[in-house]
Amino acid sequence: MQLVVARIGRAHGIKGEVTVEVRTDEPELRLPPGAVLATDPASAGPLTIATGRVHSGRLLLRFEGVGDRTAAEALRNTLLIAEIDPEELPEGEDEYYDHQLMDLDVVTEDGTEVGRITEISHLPSQDLFIVERPDGSEVMIPFVEEIVTGIDLEEQKAVISPPPGLIDDSAEIASSREEDA
Repeated sequence: MQLVVARIGRAHGIKGEVTVEVRTDEPELRLPPGAVLATDPASAGPLTIATGRVHSGRLLLRFEGVGDRTAAEALRNTLLIAEIDPEELPEGEDEYYDHQLMDLDVVTEDGTEVGRITEISHLPSQDLFIVERPDGSEVMIPFVEEIVTGIDLEEQKAVISPPPGLIDDSAEIASSREEDA
């Protein structure tokens, strides 16, 4: 199975290094020197990591055969894809790979059907499930434990406890102002 593990950013310096937007919780496992990664677009790869280092909080990689800034800049926005065993599981008990969560049925704690996970959006503050509703509309559900109360891979479902207004139009508006009579 193939997993997107990073996206190449801009060139760094003049010796072919690039910044990398990491898209895996295990960069030390997926992006070590010597790793051979497929790419999207495929014409850019495969790429073999020559060196990697962290600089000012960003991962910098250099690839074999990419020796200058021009060649590094040509790789910008390329996705790096690692081949993993489909049976491999994350180390943490409450951790999941995206492919494990895709297509799970989403239900509320009382069993009400919400929809099916069609996409997972990784944002800086949190991850979001993009859920397709039975009527074809979409709803975004933050993947936080206060809302997503359970993941059952055996039954292929995610159980949620949504706050008012997240999946319906009955939001409660709290106001400290009293209405004038």
